[in-house]
Amino acid sequence: MEFDQHKPIYLQIADSICERILTGQWPEGDRIPSVRECGVSLEVNPNTVARSYDELSQDGIIHNKRGIGYFVSPGARGIIRERQRGSFISEELKEVFRKMDILGITIEEIVSLYRKHSRQQQ
Repeated sequence: MEFDQHKPIYLQIADSICERILTGQWPEGDRIPSVRECGVSLEVNPNTVARSYDELSQDGIIHNKRGIGYFVSPGARGIIRERQRGSFISEELKEVFRKMDILGITIEEIVSLYRKHSRQQQ
């Protein structure tokens, strides 16, 4: 994993875990790597990983079963999806619409281009 120097590493690790949960790589109820395993695979200090896990635990995305490890919580995908949808709408989509306005691009053009592109992919 390559880290962005403009965002704390523990948040980048948390984002990566959330992405794996959303894509189904780590389904709800499944065990995830231990703090130590994750630290070794990412080549980061286990304390950094622990901070990521604490953050995700507080959000209800993962939970710790004492002596067994960390697991993806039931409903984690919904929690992540809601959080990321809000962020997407308030940050990324806002910027997209600003650019569209500046460039004179309509929503209809975007939809048309998307449909054309998705047909070519099939």
